[in-house]
Amino acid sequence: MHVLVAPDGFGSSLTPTQAAAAICAGWADGAPHDETIGRPLSDGGPGFVETLRTSLRGELVATTCTGPLGEQAPAAILLDEARGTAYVESAHAVGLALVAPAHRDPTRTSTRGLGELLVAARATGARRIVVGLGGSATNDAGAGLLVGLGLDDPAGRLTEGGGRLGTVVPDDLTGLRALRADWAGIELVVATDVDVPLLGLQGASAGFAPQKGASPQQAQDLERALAHYSRLVVDALGDAVRPDLLAGARASSGAQRLTHTPGAGAAGGLGFGLAALGARIVPGAALVADAVGLDAALADVDLVVTGEGRFDWQSLHGKVASLVAERALLHAVPTVVLAGQVEVGRRELAAAGITAAYAVAERPDEVAAALADPAGTLATRAARVARTWSPAGA
Repeated sequence: MHVLVAPDGFGSSLTPTQAAAAICAGWADGAPHDETIGRPLSDGGPGFVETLRTSLRGELVATTCTGPLGEQAPAAILLDEARGTAYVESAHAVGLALVAPAHRDPTRTSTRGLGELLVAARATGARRIVVGLGGSATNDAGAGLLVGLGLDDPAGRLTEGGGRLGTVVPDDLTGLRALRADWAGIELVVATDVDVPLLGLQGASAGFAPQKGASPQQAQDLERALAHYSRLVVDALGDAVRPDLLAGARASSGAQRLTHTPGAGAAGGLGFGLAALGARIVPGAALVADAVGLDAALADVDLVVTGEGRFDWQSLHGKVASLVAERALLHAVPTVVLAGQVEVGRRELAAAGITAAYAVAERPDEVAAALADPAGTLATRAARVARTWSPAGA
């Protein structure tokens, strides 16, 4: 068989490139007569820049920015000078991997560093900046981002995390319209890892804050704080946010349009913050898939293997596995998922067009082993799956 291996990264354990290499190595062990083709993917989260660099072959510019808790963090900008485009990855500035587990608290972490990274990208002369969103340690709806871009914050209410957004007052956002106008000449494209809204049960706070260290009470507090802050942002922008004529009054329609936009809740609400500046939100997985030529690769294979660290409900909302399955169906190619853990049932798998999903850690006691040797355990699991699927391995 010809097998296309097109995974995302496995959390902070494996980059997309490392995951693809491990799966290819395992498949070669389990079904040595098969031919594997590695095509790492990303949904905008960790590994976004690395994955695109492989295909675009652009120039990588090293820089630094402020991390989620105020420390300096290394970052990179991928330049495609032929197209006048710069690619940046939010995880370099606000990634969950930058915060030790004992210090994770999305009420305190800030997105200021991503604003600094965008300023650095603009300084390269790029007229189009693509921002990959995903895997963040933050939940501040991009408030810190605005300060990193140049918005004044004398009271410090915008840069101390989502926990303080409930105290924001209109005067804190008086410079927002001018900031939006300043960035109007730059085409901002936001590549999001999920298509969820800012607020609600599957929004930034309720859906994702707990995995960033928030308690149930903190998640509720963050939901209220982001709702308050988002209303003030829309009021500050005024008629700069075009109203939805079917939604009623101007202010409420503008708020609804921004907060309900698919992807507004990505990366703790960074999608909302960038949309407030006029950015266009697109699915990150689709953007990367088009850049690396996924459709052309699918046309010549018998099976596609994708994967990620945890395959759960979020995976069906714009992440790599669901995108791969959707594209593979068009070529009548079955899709198999390999993940650290699988939390999606057969009915949901079938609805997403996925033929089968296999966990590296099938029991709780196997999780520690998988984390200790992520590449080795993923390769071992891939070998077992290869012997199941490959006629040569049967």
